[in-house]
Amino acid sequence: MKQTTNYRIDNLQYCNWSREIFQINSEAKLDAVHVTIAYHEDFNEVKKNVETWNKHFQEYKNLIIHGKTFQDIEKAHQEKKTAIFFGFQNCSPIEDDIGLVESVHKMGARFMQLTYNNQSLLATGCYEKTDSGVTRMGKEVIKEMNRLGVVIDMSHSAEKSTLDAIELSSKPIAITHANPSFWFAAKRNKSNEVLKELAKSEGMLGLSLYPHHLKDTSNCTLESFCEMAAQTAELMGIKHIGIGSDLCLKQPNNVVEWMRNGTWTKTKDYGEGSSSNPHFPKQPNWFEDARGFNNLEKGLKKAGFQETEVNDILGNNWYNFYRGINN
Repeated sequence: MKQTTNYRIDNLQYCNWSREIFQINSEAKLDAVHVTIAYHEDFNEVKKNVETWNKHFQEYKNLIIHGKTFQDIEKAHQEKKTAIFFGFQNCSPIEDDIGLVESVHKMGARFMQLTYNNQSLLATGCYEKTDSGVTRMGKEVIKEMNRLGVVIDMSHSAEKSTLDAIELSSKPIAITHANPSFWFAAKRNKSNEVLKELAKSEGMLGLSLYPHHLKDTSNCTLESFCEMAAQTAELMGIKHIGIGSDLCLKQPNNVVEWMRNGTWTKTKDYGEGSSSNPHFPKQPNWFEDARGFNNLEKGLKKAGFQETEVNDILGNNWYNFYRGINN
């Protein structure tokens, strides 16, 4: 069936949310955004984050709605709003209790990373020296996530763990925000093998605009990024690529330290872009916020993509992926 509506979807943002940012996403004509509502929080802390979001849905109801299925993307498009989908960048909200997977799904969680950089109870993160793959509990949690319709996200996971998750999952997984390592060898950008296996399994890659994942970081050019997208499309196929910007607008710099350190260490873990003064890097001038989707549209066309292919990358591929979450 030919798709007649074109959607714009950013499948990862972690902003300091306000009317201003919701308005920016509206100006960018974003129909859906997958937002991070947990890094290191436990279950009770996530419940408080959901309460905060419920207030946002009331206060900014002219701009956003709570997204739970692909039909909410359609509704948001019709009403010129943005559907907000919840996701976790770590498995900490389910603690050591597989029953909490169903609880967080009822709260609206539709994506969950099995790990954030470190070894978790479920899998190995990309900063560990030894990658033992998906754990015994991880295998059971993957089954439960598949049953409920929570997408397995392996953006911050190590190589073997990511390949394990692709193989173990009965449903396509996602890498919501990362780039290919052939373009830039950031620690958590992904190998050709991972990207090929992801595509074979009908999974999705969200290309990241976070400077630590970009060649030449904040000075990355639009041309370079779009050429990378073209090479990635050759490797994976056009239908498996979208955008997961990893925008962190208006976040104070102390949040960077919290993201990296959480409650697991008493020493400083500086991670990507190592510095004794951790801070959010400056966005490239062609993607300072979601309104940069307009620049991406122009850049992708200039790189040789057809209009239908550009529409696929900027949202239609993610929309189709969402359609399959609960099928």
